[in-house]
Amino acid sequence: MEKLVNDGNFYEAQQMYKTYSARYAAAQRYSEALDILEAGALIQLNHGQVTCGSELANIFVETLVKGTFAFSEEILGRLRKIYEAFPKIPVPQHLDDDDDMQKLSEALVAAKIRVEGCSSFLRAAIKWSMEFGSGRSGCPELHDMLAEYIYSESPELDMAKVSAHFVRGNNPGKFVDILMNFMGKCYPGEDDIAIARAILMYLSQGNLLDANYIMDELKKQSRSKNIEFPVSDLIQLIVYLLRTLERDALPLFRILRQKYKSSIDREPLFEELLDEIAEKFYGVQRRSGLQGMFGDFFKMMGGDAAMQL
Repeated sequence: MEKLVNDGNFYEAQQMYKTYSARYAAAQRYSEALDILEAGALIQLNHGQVTCGSELANIFVETLVKGTFAFSEEILGRLRKIYEAFPKIPVPQHLDDDDDMQKLSEALVAAKIRVEGCSSFLRAAIKWSMEFGSGRSGCPELHDMLAEYIYSESPELDMAKVSAHFVRGNNPGKFVDILMNFMGKCYPGEDDIAIARAILMYLSQGNLLDANYIMDELKKQSRSKNIEFPVSDLIQLIVYLLRTLERDALPLFRILRQKYKSSIDREPLFEELLDEIAEKFYGVQRRSGLQGMFGDFFKMMGGDAAMQL
């Protein structure tokens, strides 16, 4: 099968990997099936065949579920190895003529395929990790992988998706690096929203420690790199909010929401996040029937719109 791939017969090889792995799985020889699928996914991805490789990677995760494999560092290592095989290709810059525009168009289509393939694989892996022993939110490292790949490869960057996964991850230092990079290239008015969103998402999880870390590190790195840190009413709200949540000050929390309502309204998500923060820190019950953005979010990863995060 490896020779088929090396000879350029990618689809034929993929079908053989699928056929042999399915036979082992049908005989409940799941470990052998996983070995075949991992080998197939890696060789396809290493040859730049994202469609074939990502399909085999997804079947790898499906086999983990069928075989009821418990979450372990060994399996996480195998998932990481497949993730690292997904290509990372910069989009062409310095466009001068029609040929360059054609190359850009082709590169954007290819980037979209890569992101969709890698995202599908990692979302499935996160769901498996949730169900088989890595906690309610899934494996943090898998969330970090997905956040980094979306940020680095997506032709249509959605920082809300990136932030949602970093908040579920365990690498706030990397998240700071991403936010600093984003601040250096985003449109005016997007930087303070990205910062506020990140911090409010951490706070909605009751994670005041990492929320403060993000703010402190962004300010520190902005000074050291001589990058202007955004100054706006929204950032002022976040500064006051971080101080308020360190003490029992529900009346002040409510005053802040009223005073800075126009800033909060800049992002539809902010009101819901603040509702979740009020519940986490002050026990204020949200309106009946309102689901938190994160609370039940990853339970619904089977075709729900939330799955797209």
